[in-house]
Amino acid sequence: MRRRRQPQDDLHNQERWLISYADFITLLFAFFVVMYSVSSVNEGKYKVLSDTLTGVFNAPPKSVQPIEVGEYEPAVTEIQRKDVIDPPVTEAPRNTEMEAESRSESFRAMASQFELAFDELIDQGVVTLETSDQWIELSLRNSLLFSSGDAEPHFDAFEIIDSIADILRDQDNAIRVEGFTDDRPIRTSAFPSNWELSAARAAAVVRVMAMEGVEPERMAAVGYGQFQPVARNDAAEGRSRNRRVVLLISRDASIRGVMR
Repeated sequence: MRRRRQPQDDLHNQERWLISYADFITLLFAFFVVMYSVSSVNEGKYKVLSDTLTGVFNAPPKSVQPIEVGEYEPAVTEIQRKDVIDPPVTEAPRNTEMEAESRSESFRAMASQFELAFDELIDQGVVTLETSDQWIELSLRNSLLFSSGDAEPHFDAFEIIDSIADILRDQDNAIRVEGFTDDRPIRTSAFPSNWELSAARAAAVVRVMAMEGVEPERMAAVGYGQFQPVARNDAAEGRSRNRRVVLLISRDASIRGVMR
């Protein structure tokens, strides 16, 4: 005979579905939480990704022309075809030897001009002229240009400097003007030593030549004081020879290359 179940057991079996329902609700809640977290976008990272993709898709093609498979003959433009048939005329290289010879001839002509312009003063011994293949040295006694202990050219000096400027004007030869003194000391407010006096005299000649139209960028002024004598300083004649202004004129146009 079959045993009848107790009422308490029946009540317990009828409430088991609540456990499954609670588990389902928990899992559904967890699912929505995960979906919400995934749907929250980091704007900064999204913008970086968006800019990167935009740059990739908008980048210019790496190859201008497609690669042809098989035999391919590049197209020849009309200009290229004309260059093959009638090649362009290129300028012939300059003959540097001819240029150097031409400059040397012009330089020798300049030396002759100085000799003709100052022949009388050369005969008097107050001007000396020496030439070589690289430079012209024109030496002028200070008495032709300056008073004793002064660096301001006197009246007669302007005619001499103007004659020099007439020859050097419209040329490109570099010019270095050098000032020299004797060994007698000088100590004034304007010239504490012969260094300043010799440099001021050279600069004065450069300044007057620039006023006469010689380009300043071609010239330089140097003072040697008493330290480059050409004669003994124990006699009046020797001291007079040492007091001088020398124009050193280069065959070339580089002022930095003017050397004895």
